[in-house]
Amino acid sequence: MTHRDSAPQRQKDDHGPLLITALMMLGVAWTINHWSNTGPRLQPGGEWGGDPAPLVMQGGDPHLRALLRTISMAESNLPQPYQVLYGGQQISDLSEHPDICVTIVAGPNTGDCTTAAGRYQFLSTTWEAKAQQYHPNPPGWYTPWAPYSFEPQYQDIVTYRWLADADAWGLDLAQLLADGQIDRVLEMLSGTWTSLGYGIEDNSMTPYLTQIYGQILQDELSQ
Repeated sequence: MTHRDSAPQRQKDDHGPLLITALMMLGVAWTINHWSNTGPRLQPGGEWGGDPAPLVMQGGDPHLRALLRTISMAESNLPQPYQVLYGGQQISDLSEHPDICVTIVAGPNTGDCTTAAGRYQFLSTTWEAKAQQYHPNPPGWYTPWAPYSFEPQYQDIVTYRWLADADAWGLDLAQLLADGQIDRVLEMLSGTWTSLGYGIEDNSMTPYLTQIYGQILQDELSQ
């Protein structure tokens, strides 16, 4: 390049920084607007995603419905949460809890195995106990050994009825949520669902659950 050619080229390039700055400002403005409208929605692996899937169950208190979806955002944040085992493997047979023990590969329980499955990551023993209490379609008296269906609507209903049972928790969770005490509720439930915070197995979603709950609640209230 000659000196003669370089001067005009410099003059042309002088607009570059201004253009880059303008584009960066537009990008920041879009990001702020997008963040304020959608909030944090992380998919497994740290990528931002959309809202958790709607519940299959119809009806119910919107605060508890929002809580169910928040729990699943922390426990089974996948497009098909009802069919997921611990670790992300998908299953197709939901006629009963799969009761497959998958080796834990991270966290304080590494090396153990877990039967956690479904949208709410029920252990097989927990599902059996709670299904006996809350399942709307138990086996008939003539087939007491038959399993409880693990189909999506039953995962929702059993979990919903469990959370709605004030005797099970010693407090009315729906009322606490209506009073705006989502953090207190998450703390109470963290012994059962350890990804809700206050426990030993936080994940990338845990810091955002209060905000996520608020977003989902608005969606449920608008239905």
